[in-house]
Amino acid sequence: MANNVAETLIGAVVVATAAGFLLYAGQSTGFSTGEESYELQAKFSSAEGLNIGGEVHLAGVQIGTITKLELDVQTYQAVATFTVRSDVAIPEDSEAKVASEGLLGGNFLELTPGGSDYMLNAGDEVEYTQGSVSLLNLLMTFASGGGGNNE
Repeated sequence: MANNVAETLIGAVVVATAAGFLLYAGQSTGFSTGEESYELQAKFSSAEGLNIGGEVHLAGVQIGTITKLELDVQTYQAVATFTVRSDVAIPEDSEAKVASEGLLGGNFLELTPGGSDYMLNAGDEVEYTQGSVSLLNLLMTFASGGGGNNE
């Protein structure tokens, strides 16, 4: 009898742990955040380092999640689709850029608000963007003399 109780408790712990992992996975990919949100898009020359489920920050606070990354075959730009909490209004002249958490950290999408009185609506595109900067390319440029006029 004691053996059945122990097996039942272990099974319950396994099921609870699996449910926790599923909930975490759903939240990190933006499927079950439980908050109302709206979608925006931004086009980048390079979205290197961004991932589906990655964070969207404004003033250092997470306000959304990246939901889709794809290539625009007409312009050869990366198109990032992301959600923003519905209680956060983004001015139409805001900037979206690929930012890094540090030298060894991951990348995230950072929004810098503009000064416009007009706000972006669901489905709109953030016009001003800055793609990711490759640390390796920067180091190679520095090591080769900067690529400038060094006469």
